[in-house]
Amino acid sequence: MPGTTIIITGTSSGVGLALGNYFHKKGYLVFGLSRSVPEGADFTTIPTDITREDEVKNAFQHIFQKTERIDWVINNAGRGMIGSVENATREEIINLFTLNLIAAVRIISETLPVMRKANKGKIINISSIGSVMGLPFRGFYSASKSSLDMITEALRYELKNTDIEVCTVNLGDIRTNIAESRIKSDISKIYKYDFEKVHDRMDVDVNTGTDPEKLPPFIEKLLLQKSRLKPHYYFGAFTQKLSVMAKSILPQKWFEKIIAKYSGI
Repeated sequence: MPGTTIIITGTSSGVGLALGNYFHKKGYLVFGLSRSVPEGADFTTIPTDITREDEVKNAFQHIFQKTERIDWVINNAGRGMIGSVENATREEIINLFTLNLIAAVRIISETLPVMRKANKGKIINISSIGSVMGLPFRGFYSASKSSLDMITEALRYELKNTDIEVCTVNLGDIRTNIAESRIKSDISKIYKYDFEKVHDRMDVDVNTGTDPEKLPPFIEKLLLQKSRLKPHYYFGAFTQKLSVMAKSILPQKWFEKIIAKYSGI
């Protein structure tokens, strides 16, 4: 759909960079919002710290100098956090939720008035398969993405009488450099043994995860489909998508045993 305007956050690397380049090559007008301009980006990057309201407003003003329309938004920016619930600091938790939840809501708030004028548009919030379960030593990350899921569901009701659609795409492990940007809490000695095993397992899963280049065609298919979007879509390895179903049908104690065994604790 040439002429279609798409805003993507978190385009400095990984999934966001792959999405930006893919849609640009397809002829879409792509604006990437990230704190730095990435090497190898073919699309327009507007340097933006999306946790800062003034920078977000400036970015949208820049966009409106180029176009009056916003057709699609992909809220991709986010980061991980590892550590025990007990040891996490207030600052770490606030920083995580500020980016993973509040910044996404800020982008939506800037976008909706424009979409409402056209009475059409699609917003995809990039979430995680981990949002449907509390994962060991990733509790706050799971919570931040679960919050994004619930905000998305609430927004669907609020937009029900419009042609503006919103959903989440919940990712499994994607082969990116996400490990480098994780918030890592200090770990007390009582958790060291279990944490190291879980951490090693996490790194293996990311290093053997799905190629990020496989995601953009999946996202494009959702954006182009004629039927209304479902609330949530799951993308990743079969076993990780299967865990979502298992969580919904198994007794909690059984599910916890499976996750604990997989995690090595």
